[in-house]
Amino acid sequence: MQRPLVLGIETSCDDTACAVVDGAGRVLASVVSSQLAAHAPFGGVVPEIASREHLANWPAVAAATLGRAGVGFADLDAVAATRGPGLLGSLLVGLSLGKALAWGRGLPFFALHHLEGHLVSPWLDAAGGPAAPVPADFVGLVVSGGHTSLYRVAGARLETLVETRDDAFGEAFDKIGKRVGLTWPQGPQVDALAELGAARRAPLARLAGTEELFFSYSGLKTQAILAVERLAAAGVATQADPAADPPLPQPVLDLLAGFRDSAVRQVLDRLTRLYRRAPFERLAVSGGAAANRELRRRLPAW
Repeated sequence: MQRPLVLGIETSCDDTACAVVDGAGRVLASVVSSQLAAHAPFGGVVPEIASREHLANWPAVAAATLGRAGVGFADLDAVAATRGPGLLGSLLVGLSLGKALAWGRGLPFFALHHLEGHLVSPWLDAAGGPAAPVPADFVGLVVSGGHTSLYRVAGARLETLVETRDDAFGEAFDKIGKRVGLTWPQGPQVDALAELGAARRAPLARLAGTEELFFSYSGLKTQAILAVERLAAAGVATQADPAADPPLPQPVLDLLAGFRDSAVRQVLDRLTRLYRRAPFERLAVSGGAAANRELRRRLPAW
């Protein structure tokens, strides 16, 4: 391992996470404690519960992270924690823990922006090798439950190019999933069930053309929910049955596929229009919702 050794703390939402990274950008250890069981009964993240769970999970997560990295608190050279954006109470837990640890050991403390972490994450080596050099100039697409944005990154300078005006990509998936009775987190399940549907049988309108560049998923979400209501009025079962395989009938699966198709097309459309206005050579894609199957299939061809 190469100095300095940095302990990173992430508590921006409902996962308690820690990592130890060395001076070459190697991820020596990364541990995540999920709160799925705590929030599942409520169909989404409850901020107060998330904060309390972070406090309860932190000691075990920190111990496991240091243990896997083969280091102790005395070996650390710095501490970093997410300062935002995120849930206020959750952020305060991680920030307070990080500051206290840094102050107690006389170490530098760095409060970092959540989205900056997303933007540079593609250059980390998941296998634990040294990080690749971050390019001097690139466009970053962040697709997550709370964000759908495009940024130009030039060294330490970050410029917002396109962002959502309402619902984010992943948030819209969660909401349509909740309407059809899926358990939280709904987004990945909607993506998986859309694989069983045919978008051509349930096409949804895309955002109308405009000179402005922005993302907007509120209208698409409402359009999909209204389509679910029409299916329900026609006698189609629109609430997921966990005992069935698949848990929803074919018309609903087709609707989920049509919803996903329109959501992904909007991302590709904004990328194309941005490129025409200001060409760029490199695109980095990050964020939890970037795992969406249709998005991953279409991006390489874009």
